[in-house]
Amino acid sequence: MTDVKDDAAPTILDLPIGLNTSGERKEFDSLGVVMVPADRYWGAQTQRSLKHFNIGHDRMPKEVYHAYGYVKKAAAVVNTQAGRLPAWKGRLIQQVCDEVIGGALDDEFPLYVFQTGSGTQSNMNVNEVVSNRCIQLVGGKLGSQEPVHPNDHVNMGQSSNDTFPTAMNIAAYRMTTEKTVPALMRLRGAIEAKSRQWADIVKIGRTHLEDACPLTVGQEWSGYAGALDDAIAEVERTSSELLMLAMGGTAVGTGLNAPPGFGDQVAEQVAAMTGFPFKTAPNKFTAQGTLDRMVRAHAGLKAAAVTLFKIANDLRWLGSGPRTGLHELILPANEPGSSIMPGKVNPTQAEAVLMVSIQVIASDVAVTMGGAEGNFELNAFRPILINNYLHSALILADMCDHFREFMIEGAQLNEAKLKENIDRSVMMVTALSPVIGYDQASVISHYAIDHDTTLKQAALANGVSEELFDRIVDPLAMTRGGSADLPAGRS
Repeated sequence: MTDVKDDAAPTILDLPIGLNTSGERKEFDSLGVVMVPADRYWGAQTQRSLKHFNIGHDRMPKEVYHAYGYVKKAAAVVNTQAGRLPAWKGRLIQQVCDEVIGGALDDEFPLYVFQTGSGTQSNMNVNEVVSNRCIQLVGGKLGSQEPVHPNDHVNMGQSSNDTFPTAMNIAAYRMTTEKTVPALMRLRGAIEAKSRQWADIVKIGRTHLEDACPLTVGQEWSGYAGALDDAIAEVERTSSELLMLAMGGTAVGTGLNAPPGFGDQVAEQVAAMTGFPFKTAPNKFTAQGTLDRMVRAHAGLKAAAVTLFKIANDLRWLGSGPRTGLHELILPANEPGSSIMPGKVNPTQAEAVLMVSIQVIASDVAVTMGGAEGNFELNAFRPILINNYLHSALILADMCDHFREFMIEGAQLNEAKLKENIDRSVMMVTALSPVIGYDQASVISHYAIDHDTTLKQAALANGVSEELFDRIVDPLAMTRGGSADLPAGRS
């Protein structure tokens, strides 16, 4: 149904959210009458979904419904401007959509993740709640679907097939941009600050888990900061693809029942409302038949998880000990580490990072499979994708902030251990190699290991002068690249 004239506007009541009643009321849909709790705004299709898809404890994320508030509000604006909705109905729908966006109606969105793969029931959940709240605000009878109809008015010019992926992209992009990326950047900043603080403190590097040449702690941590720079850039790049919205394609991408330009106009409204540069997808058949953009965006989150896994794993090993591990780092003691071993402290924040990373990597499998399973003009695995995406983006954001606050910022160096490792390392012989030759340097290295001596003692025992050793084997100088000057005749 399309309204072609401005109906007489009723008085809009100033009523708080809530239905002070008990028992049940009748709601109906195309299949007949359904009894719903009288103190809830949802209608028949929501109630049917609660019965048929009562699966586990996974509920559709609230961020999807907040995003849906923008979708329905933007559509109401466009439909009102086009004269398809009476002005008062358009304004009233927008008013209720603001309540949806702000989270005031969160309790009215109870549906499970594992439902129809198109997200139709969540779309109708929103339509029913907005309709009944509008009806309440004009003093009407809930369940009557008059004067604001869930399909004819709230869903005007729309289909679940284009609104749900639109809401998915809005929710995912907002979560990533407002939470995940800023948290990654804060973590990166804290690591970079440590890199500067420890710029001239020398330590022994490790390759293949074995002793290697020296570097500074600052250089090592600059590697972590650089890895996070790359990860952040990738998350930003891949999530930017979510700015393309399917809205306007309606059922199969053709735009049936939507006026010309509807998708462009709704995208413009969503962009204005959210402050993000959303645009209409150039090809609605792609936007509705695939979820490839979200698959790629989640792959960006997975890549960030891989980076975080490496950093956290390094730090928990560098902090291992305190007596029999590496113990180069002194990690903050946030909580007792054992119920049986007094005084034990564990690298719990690093362990949590590893678990979050594992979860995100595992979720990427679900996202990938769901994205691959789209058939013909509709990908019918949308709920599992958006649930996994939002979960990954949220736990990455929260974990980055906890890791930064409770581990990175409080980490200290065990400088005595670092110096001991430098003094005992035989890989410092690498600096002598260009001067005395690889073979002779190897003899010195093996001599030190076999006789359990320092490298200097081994070098002196094998014909290297003390003056040459002290001049060439300079730990800090070795961290700055280049080679020692070769004596005449050696190349």
